[in-house]
Amino acid sequence: MKKAAFLFPGQGSQSVGMGEEFYREYDIVREIFDMTAEITRINISKLCFKGPMEDLTMTVNLQPAVTAVNLACLAVIEKEYTTYRFCAGHSLGEYGALCAAGVNSKEDIIRLVYKRGELMHREAGKHHGAMHAIVGLPIEAVSELVAEVQKDGIVSVANHNTQLQIVITGAPPAVEQVSSMAVAKGAKSVPLKVSGAWHSELIKGAQDEFKDYLDTIEFDAPQKQIFFNVTAGPEENPAEIRNVMARQLCSPVRWYDTMNKLMEEEVEVFVEVGPGRVLAGLLKKTLPRDYPGNIYNVANLKQLEKFLKNA
Repeated sequence: MKKAAFLFPGQGSQSVGMGEEFYREYDIVREIFDMTAEITRINISKLCFKGPMEDLTMTVNLQPAVTAVNLACLAVIEKEYTTYRFCAGHSLGEYGALCAAGVNSKEDIIRLVYKRGELMHREAGKHHGAMHAIVGLPIEAVSELVAEVQKDGIVSVANHNTQLQIVITGAPPAVEQVSSMAVAKGAKSVPLKVSGAWHSELIKGAQDEFKDYLDTIEFDAPQKQIFFNVTAGPEENPAEIRNVMARQLCSPVRWYDTMNKLMEEEVEVFVEVGPGRVLAGLLKKTLPRDYPGNIYNVANLKQLEKFLKNA
């Protein structure tokens, strides 16, 4: 049996129409969408299938919407395939991984991401922020530039996605300054369409409140090995997992390190469980050419069939 890891996408993977094929085909998916609508009071199926994209991208809507689709894709795969041993999720996607690992119930996952979205939306309204992807420099070089500019403004590393793709976050002038310096060193800078400076000090106001909310939710020991964004390592203790998820809001997402850990575990089957192909794209840049791994996306019936046939 090949070792498999389920990877869950986050913000930036959304698209109008996501989840619709599975919704039409499976009762369990309709139940997940109905449950999400009941908890959030958002018409999730209409939002996911009809948009508009502008409404779908608002973080308060997007977090439960993408998570509902992630959970729907997971439920459909698990009807046929449950032998994966590892899971991880990119930022928001980490909540899909918590559900896959049996740490939280589907209902509690939706409650958590809805609360998280509300708090992040509130903080983004108070503090204007920006995020840019820096492509072409290693983490050490980007971290040096960030440290230099931090003396004058709020800026930090948000995501270490691949060896040479690092997202920075913070106050717009400071983010612009780091970007300009990176471009002068030969990198490319791509501004991201986001409504706030995620994974930065600018949303620190959400962290204590979110930590208190996490304390009201039941956390169990994981049944699968889940690698966390904050540490790029596994954690078994439910109390410590709760603590890590509170820190995740303002800490960098160590995705590149996490993918390297999965390679150390000799994972051969990587499945992006949810909309889009963002994580598959990052993984293709990370896996060495001679690494014996296969990458699958599962977000529609055709992709599901391909995965089940080959895995």
